[in-house]
Amino acid sequence: MSEPASISAGIAGRYATAVFELAKEAKGLAALEADITALGGALNDSAELRAVIASPVYSRDDQAKAMAALAKKMKLSATLAGTLGLMASNRRLFVLPQLLSSLQAMIAEEKGEVTADVTAAAALTKAQSDKLAASLKKTVGKTVKLNTTVDESLIGGLIVKVGSKMIDTSIRSKLASLQNAMKEVG
Repeated sequence: MSEPASISAGIAGRYATAVFELAKEAKGLAALEADITALGGALNDSAELRAVIASPVYSRDDQAKAMAALAKKMKLSATLAGTLGLMASNRRLFVLPQLLSSLQAMIAEEKGEVTADVTAAAALTKAQSDKLAASLKKTVGKTVKLNTTVDESLIGGLIVKVGSKMIDTSIRSKLASLQNAMKEVG
């Protein structure tokens, strides 16, 4: 990990730990989880929001006002709204994406869940998703939450990543493997 990335992760980790502990004490983890999902969606959808949190052009005051307005409009919990204000006043909003992912990981750990990143050649049906989640639960021993994306270049099959393990059953990788084997022979 590069030094700036590790610094950002460290800053985000400290804020995330504080927010998580406060929400846990107040028995507000479910509300925090909903806030994280909503804020993450807003961050992904809005280039303006990404500019506000990352650009040095905006003053601390401008960032704090923007975060207060956003928290009010999205009806975020007081804990998260206060944290966003504090981060703005300390010029730490640039770590917001890392903060959200750290909080998601902490909540998942608390709930005994693990997230699996699944890339499929075509969109999975509800039955297929449920069957895959059940199969992964047997293997991992925890409840599995699927994060599914579609990549038609796989031709068929799946790529599943759970933690540090990856299972690639895509036709694209099988064809590449076959191509390499044929090169070795000839």
